[in-house]
Amino acid sequence: MSPFGLGVIGAGYWGPNLVRTAVATPAFRLEWLCDLDEDRARTVLGRYTTVRATSSYEEVLSDPDVTAVAVATPAASHFEIVSAALSAGKHVLVEKPLTSTAADAEKLTALAERSGLTLMCDHTYCYTPAVQRVRELIRGGEIGDLQFVDSIRINLGLIQPDVDVLWDLAPHDVSILDFVLPDDVRPISVAAQTSDPIDAGRACIAYLSIRLSTDCLAHAHVNWLSPTKIRTTVFGGSRRTVVWNDMNPGARLMIHDRGVDRLTGSSVTPAERRQALVSYRTGDALIPALPEREALMSVMGEFAQAITERRPALTDARAGLRVLRILEAASQSADRGGIQVPLTEEENS
Repeated sequence: MSPFGLGVIGAGYWGPNLVRTAVATPAFRLEWLCDLDEDRARTVLGRYTTVRATSSYEEVLSDPDVTAVAVATPAASHFEIVSAALSAGKHVLVEKPLTSTAADAEKLTALAERSGLTLMCDHTYCYTPAVQRVRELIRGGEIGDLQFVDSIRINLGLIQPDVDVLWDLAPHDVSILDFVLPDDVRPISVAAQTSDPIDAGRACIAYLSIRLSTDCLAHAHVNWLSPTKIRTTVFGGSRRTVVWNDMNPGARLMIHDRGVDRLTGSSVTPAERRQALVSYRTGDALIPALPEREALMSVMGEFAQAITERRPALTDARAGLRVLRILEAASQSADRGGIQVPLTEEENS
């Protein structure tokens, strides 16, 4: 098949990465780079290129040689640009979050499905070899029943002018959780507490808890103020525990055959089980070999395959919508002192 003509919209922080990986993906032929600052787009492209630069995304969408677009603009502009692209018959890859509100995301999801077009969220971490292995381990039952998830994503980061730390960092953790959970496990409620100790005008520290339908509790700590950078998530199972440390390239994943065993058997009553002494299991720790590949290259590959096969992408619009619903519930909880905010069945579909 001939490569799909692609336009990248947005040449700021993430746009150059999309340009680089699009050029390196045989399934795409980069046609346009669009940015409100056309000079910046030309600088990203360099002097020797056949890719055209423009400040008008309408010009990109009107080009019949463009089959798909990748959008890397501020979240507040996503609804306008993505809806225009879908209305123009273009497949869309959009940077997280899908939109600024779940209501707008619902409209885009419905429009993409009616049009038979691919609308994919660039949840990049879901395409790392480590997270894809975690998905296999959890969904394949190798770690047993998921009992807890603890995630820390902290660093001395850039305080964003338009969003708080929940909306800046937590989409990564929420999208990863959505990606690795089995299909029959869903979030049922959300609670969050936030603080702004430096009077930045928005939350700089947040603690987010998501209760799942299995009564498992998933917890995430996100923080812009930490002098140390930590990117660690622990997935605790009834058989094994997986530790993902994204800052340790030599051992990004460790699978621990350690845990707590409890009294079991058909003759054991609930009261006896509660009173029984648990036994601690200490076994080996395994560092699995992971392939070396750039996650964004896998994102581009999945986008192309979803278009070719006319199927939903692994991180499709509905995945982006589920993430937004959890973020909105977290914001509601934080505004109301950290209370549990329930999620409906519809909000998990």
